[in-house]
Amino acid sequence: MNVSCMLQRLSIKRPIAVASFLLLSALTSSTALAQSISLPNSILPEDQEGGDQQEQVDDTPRADWRSGTYGPVAMETADPDTLPPFGANLFTGGFRGAMGDGLNEGYQVKPGDQITVRAWGAFEFDRILPVDAQGNIFIPGSGPLYIEGQNSQQVDNSVRGAITSVYPENVEVYTNIQGVQPVAVFVTGYVENPGRYAGTPNDSLLYFLDQSGGIDQDLGSYRQIRVVRDDQTVATVDLYDFLINGSIPRPQFQDGDTIVVEERGPAIAVGGDVHREHRYELMGNQLSGAELINLARLKSGVSHVLLRGNREEGPIAQYFPIELFYGQTIRSGDEVLFSADQRSETIVVEIEGSYYGPSRYALPRDARLSELLDAIPVPENMTAVESISLQRESVREQQQQSMEDSLRRLETTYLGAESSTNEEAQIRVQEAELIQNFIERARELEPSGRLVVAYNDRISDIRLQDGDIVTIPEISDSMLISGEILVPQAAVYRPGMNVIDYIEGAGGFTERADKDHILVVRQNGAVENARDVNLRPGDEILVMPAAPTHNLQLASTLTQILFQIAVATRVAVDL
Repeated sequence: MNVSCMLQRLSIKRPIAVASFLLLSALTSSTALAQSISLPNSILPEDQEGGDQQEQVDDTPRADWRSGTYGPVAMETADPDTLPPFGANLFTGGFRGAMGDGLNEGYQVKPGDQITVRAWGAFEFDRILPVDAQGNIFIPGSGPLYIEGQNSQQVDNSVRGAITSVYPENVEVYTNIQGVQPVAVFVTGYVENPGRYAGTPNDSLLYFLDQSGGIDQDLGSYRQIRVVRDDQTVATVDLYDFLINGSIPRPQFQDGDTIVVEERGPAIAVGGDVHREHRYELMGNQLSGAELINLARLKSGVSHVLLRGNREEGPIAQYFPIELFYGQTIRSGDEVLFSADQRSETIVVEIEGSYYGPSRYALPRDARLSELLDAIPVPENMTAVESISLQRESVREQQQQSMEDSLRRLETTYLGAESSTNEEAQIRVQEAELIQNFIERARELEPSGRLVVAYNDRISDIRLQDGDIVTIPEISDSMLISGEILVPQAAVYRPGMNVIDYIEGAGGFTERADKDHILVVRQNGAVENARDVNLRPGDEILVMPAAPTHNLQLASTLTQILFQIAVATRVAVDL
């Protein structure tokens, strides 16, 4: 049986909706439900008695306000120079301990390297041969062999050919590049610590840049880095290719080479719903929206882009859907803000308590409580449908703010009050300690955010919000007695017993109890004074503490705050 049928048994009148709306098969578009805020035409008088007809008003729209291109822009403009450059986290020492060994197959031999040559069979030979200044190694019986500039495979072929030309039969040959000559490379330009750094010919350009402390984040370029040899540029490196695609040129360094980091080029600022806000350097003076999206790391759900900058005709601020931004042109100095600016047409509501089926429902944004309850089956004769309640985050925040405001007023009013006599000052000190301890304990409590929707066996048909938790309680046979009583406990509900009967059965009041202020908390979250209610199964009796002060005004204030906390948290704070 669903909640609707059980409510009908309780003679609760409310509209019945089709449960299949939960499948979202018939979502109404937001534009169809949207209503414009405008003044009716009748407010413009067409005639005035005793006067001429009013001048015609041109009501043609000056702009398509729905396009997002026009309207207020509240966010402050970001200066590209204040943002870290894209790739700023690249140089943190990660390459400094990664010196290469120069033994990869593409390495080209140069003077100073050492080659291991082994031959066996008709010719026995095992020696490490240095590459001399002319680029030769000397093989006994064959003479000098020029191998400078050859890779490991070419060296093996050359040595094998030289030996077999003398010993053509029954000879096996093995070669290996044993070691490489270290090089010293100059790093200069816009780096943190220009200088001369040691490495191997096959070390990466990143290794030498990291040795120098990395690129100057304010002035250096990540896209214009040159390797210079004998006044000639032998390689140009764009680190964006490495940061995005993992590709980087691998020039083989020679002793005396120079790495030059050029000055930073034009830049743009990128922020908003991106994983990291960065300054992006342009290769020219502009790039397309598609190129920027390829560079930036957007968060999921990004739907719009705000483009701000200056053009020849003046400042611009344009707001585009993400699909239209691809074709836009971004220029030096522009600011681009990505945003997930699209309201979801679906909310998610959670169910807890006594029910059948799933615990979460995806609903249209305008769904109401009655429609949801119509779709939820519950155990018959086990569910207290008349005590349904709802927890809502916005209500919890309001309760939290209200409690904080009350506690702040308490601090302001009583902790800063002056005393006219020494006796009054001593009393003030005691009261201040009491208030401070009370405030500290009260601030640790979390409001429930409970919204009472059931009253007098009727349920308010409110509109649901995303994150709501609907509680459908089971029928209870117990009573909970808590607060300022000797033995807090749960007791079996017995018809005919009143509040005092239950309290006496739990040992009676404590010395701190306020016997005139006893609350009854219903299953639906409603809080009522015990003098005005008839007890029902599932109720909680909450005995409030008395304010331990002779200051009537302070006692009244504390009592009010205690009631506020009890309603929001269902807890009686011990004073």
